[in-house]
Amino acid sequence: MVLRHARTARRSALVALGALVLAGLPYAAAADASPAGGPAPGAAQTLGADRPSPHLLSALQRDLKLNEEQASKRLVNEAEAGTRAGRLRNSLGERYAGAWLRGTTADELTIATTDAGDVAAIKAEGATAQVVERPLAALQAAKEKLDAAAGRVSTVDTPVWYVDVVKNQVVVQAADQAAGAAFVEAAGVAGEDVGIRLAPERPRLLQDITGGDAYYINDSARCSVGFSVTQGSQGGFVTAGHCGRAGATTTGYDRTAQGTFQASEFPGRDMAWVATQDPWTPTPDVKAADGQEVQVTGSAQALVGASVCRSGSTTGWHCGVIEQHDASVRYPEGTVDGLTRTTVCAEPGDSGGPYVAGAQAQGVTSGGSGNCTSGGTTFFQPVNPILSQYGLTLVTPSAQAAPGEQETGAQAWTAGRVYEAGATVTRDGVTYQCLQAHQAQGAWAPAGTPALWQRV
Repeated sequence: MVLRHARTARRSALVALGALVLAGLPYAAAADASPAGGPAPGAAQTLGADRPSPHLLSALQRDLKLNEEQASKRLVNEAEAGTRAGRLRNSLGERYAGAWLRGTTADELTIATTDAGDVAAIKAEGATAQVVERPLAALQAAKEKLDAAAGRVSTVDTPVWYVDVVKNQVVVQAADQAAGAAFVEAAGVAGEDVGIRLAPERPRLLQDITGGDAYYINDSARCSVGFSVTQGSQGGFVTAGHCGRAGATTTGYDRTAQGTFQASEFPGRDMAWVATQDPWTPTPDVKAADGQEVQVTGSAQALVGASVCRSGSTTGWHCGVIEQHDASVRYPEGTVDGLTRTTVCAEPGDSGGPYVAGAQAQGVTSGGSGNCTSGGTTFFQPVNPILSQYGLTLVTPSAQAAPGEQETGAQAWTAGRVYEAGATVTRDGVTYQCLQAHQAQGAWAPAGTPALWQRV
């Protein structure tokens, strides 16, 4: 986030949530302790879900039709569910078929497995078990075949395809049945129960006017700042790749010199980062409603069914839920893989703006369909792949906290590295397995964050 000439004082609001956790679910950190010997922080405390911004709460109430207590409970439940889903994913291994949330306050966590013998273990963690035919790995393999086919055949009439863990199938969105069937056949997945969803909308890029803080590319096109990042001592921000190519120059919202695109990818992915110059100072802030700001404290990936909010200068601060991860979208300019599909509305000009789930950075606006009057579908480029691809560190209040002496070795836990769910690391001679995809923060060493790491 860039330095504002007139910064509004941040209003402090800590919501007292007490012991709000998923109904019937055991405390996620019960088997772990902090390095000092006391009780370890739960997922809500680690991820900041127990200290939500009042602006995020307000938007959740408006867009998800919740009251303040329900919005607060939902954020805590979502954070706690992510940890439990990670533990079950690790224990189920190749039988794991996905996780998702339901309920007004996201108090029902469902875990899918291909083995009925896992039902008792899933219920013991306070989750609902669903026995399905295909494991998540098989669905992802089928999706990869569609990705490959998109490079060989036209997908103009099949603009979106994704893994739907709730339906336990890969879904192709098509203009008509014939187009969907042809794409499925070309990919060689006709016998793998790929569903075809008929829908007339075609996603387009949202780049005409900015979302979040405005910036201008080569003194002409406008886009929006996503999240502040650093690369070593160099500050900057991430944004959508379709906003500009490497070497393009940017000016800020006030039209003063700001920075230069260092790297950009579009199509394929929709990611880029801009290195900024003085006096533009990266902060953990995201522009919210009424000129106020919210802070991000990390980048733990939210589950399907979790709430998510977006900032954009065209339509303001809006919320919805995550519908699917790893969606592929065929824009007129080309196909983009690895996007997340949401029910958040957006309009042209919201491109590049940030998505947050609670206090966790999720991604930057890519494109979508519909509008904020009648509703729509929007896709975002997840932020963790951007951080990993370009060697960037997300700016958070704790990003610069001293992690202690760093260990060496291929599996040594390292602050600033992006870890996927299931990854294993060592720290102080102990092995841990990752529960939720995230970028390791300096204050998030495994022993003190059972919300993110499980000792093995």
